[in-house]
Amino acid sequence: MSRILVTGGAGFIGSAVVRYIINETTDSVMVVDKLTYAGNLASLAPVARNPRFAFAQVDICERQVLDQVFATYQPECVMHLAAESHVDRSIDGPAAFIETNIVGTYTLLEAARSFWSTLPDGKKRDFRFHHISTDEVYGDLHNSNNFFTETTPYAPSSPYSASKAGSDHLVRAWSRTYGLPTLVTNCSNNYGPYHFPEKLIPLMILNALAGKALPVYGDGQQVRDWLYVEDHARALYQVATRGQAGETYNIGGHNERKNIEVVHMVCALLEEFVPQKPAGVAHYQDLITFVTDRPGHDVRYAIDAAKIERELGWIPKETFESGMRKTVQWYLSNDKWWKQVLDGSYQGERLGLKG
Repeated sequence: MSRILVTGGAGFIGSAVVRYIINETTDSVMVVDKLTYAGNLASLAPVARNPRFAFAQVDICERQVLDQVFATYQPECVMHLAAESHVDRSIDGPAAFIETNIVGTYTLLEAARSFWSTLPDGKKRDFRFHHISTDEVYGDLHNSNNFFTETTPYAPSSPYSASKAGSDHLVRAWSRTYGLPTLVTNCSNNYGPYHFPEKLIPLMILNALAGKALPVYGDGQQVRDWLYVEDHARALYQVATRGQAGETYNIGGHNERKNIEVVHMVCALLEEFVPQKPAGVAHYQDLITFVTDRPGHDVRYAIDAAKIERELGWIPKETFESGMRKTVQWYLSNDKWWKQVLDGSYQGERLGLKG
């Protein structure tokens, strides 16, 4: 049985990883999460009572506390997902992104290196520090038919993607300079259950149900590759447990869609599942409203995931159509979860998690 330390485990992707590990493997998990606005303990409720699960509310910028966590839990693997991740928020307030994504990653790397250096040779060789990043570090594929590969040069466009690029460079430097066994993964846009409502797909679902405007940036022609979060969680576990130290793996869903197409699909699914609409709404798509584009908005991202398929045998199980049906149905069946997010009451929940 492996002991895996997951930072940011109360977030969207992090909680999916934790649920996967507890439900599908025999490994144990220690979640470390600061519980910012994006951390939601209700997303961990399905596994919170499992004896292989533990939780500690920790800021990854606090080195002394991290050292205590490493000493107590003795992890064999770190899966680092703690990050500020919303582009709009990074434009309005970049300081938090520099602090968490760069300073926090540096602090975690040093805590991990300090712990790793004390291990006997066998455990030192098998230890892994897996850093989870984004395809946004590669920049924009506008006017190109190419795909992002693991060797694509970095060209981040936003404070968010620049901070993630910086953290990627730190992880690789700690591998090259100190020998820390690291892995880096860069993923495309995730979607699925437990997604915070500020992001495109859940925002469209919940606004439509409430009869509110569906804001679409610019002309909605921006292209993203969409990856169902549970497929991503499975890929991350395979990389963490089977990936080659020092390597980078791109993870994509093979689902390129324009933003406006995504919004139209949400509307079509809601027409099917919830034909009874809010007062004054004839069709959900009538709520679509085009708004001023985001500054520095990248036009196209697309991932070449051939390496992880070839070397680790991972392929996504969900098509965009099947994943979107599951996603919309989940939000319709789990209104307690998102209503607590919308009214802010989720931030008072603690679920009696043990730390």
